[in-house]
This record gives sequence, C-alpha cells and structure tokens, in this order.
Amino acid sequence: MEDFIQKFHSGWAYLALLVLVVAVVNSLIGMFSKKEFTSKDRKIALFGLIAIHTQLVVGVLLYFVSPNGLNMIKAVGMGGLTTESRLLALEHPLINIIAIVLITIGWSKHKKATTSESKFKTFSIFYGLGLVLILSRIPWKIWF
Repeated sequence: MEDFIQKFHSGWAYLALLVLVVAVVNSLIGMFSKKEFTSKDRKIALFGLIAIHTQLVVGVLLYFVSPNGLNMIKAVGMGGLTTESRLLALEHPLINIIAIVLITIGWSKHKKATTSESKFKTFSIFYGLGLVLILSRIPWKIWF
C-alpha cells in the first residue's frame, strides 16, 4: 500500500506542478498585459488549487505510512536525522504545507479583489511564492 501511495504522490506531483506553473504564468501574463480577468483565468487558478490540495492529501497520508516520514522521526529522533532523511521527514512536508497555505490564501484573496489587475497580481504573488517554496523542497535525488 505504501508503495502505491508513494508512486501516486510522485506521479501526481508532475501534474500538480504543471498546472501550478500554468496558473502562475497565466497570472503573470494577465497582470503584465493588463487583460481582463475571465472565467478561464479563474478556472486555471482553481485547477492549480485542486491539483495541489490533492497532492497535499496524498502527501499527508504518505507521511504517516512511509518509513521516511513520521516513522523515521520516531525511529531515530530529530537529532538522528541525516540531511536526506531530514528533507523527507521534516523540511519537505513543512515547507510544502506553508506553500499550500499561501496558494489557498491567494485563492481566497482573489475573490475579494475588484479589478482584473488585482486578481492577477494576487495569483502571481501567492501562487508564485507557493511554487517557489514547493520547488525548493522537492527531493530531486530520489524523484528522478
């Protein structure tokens, strides 16, 4: 079961990152070209939100069943974590949760924005920061 969840988490990450990149690029284009915010732009951002929340749910599940998550901390303690195990057991989950909170805040704040420029700017900032944080904590060595 853990192996399936791990493979799904890794595979879904490609889709989630792709959709998130598209949402960020779309918001940057909209902001700099001063175009009107449409339902298409809202749907792109919503798909990014859904994809990244799905990744979170699978990741949280994996954190509790994987030997590299909570079980690693229980086995060796915080002081016994190596650089790689600290990334998997602590940094990756924590930073990605912070990133997803930022993305969710961006989604919520765009609803209160009244102009197209402010909607695009909100998505650019919050989704962009979330994307940068996520990319900074991907365990690249084991992902490829």
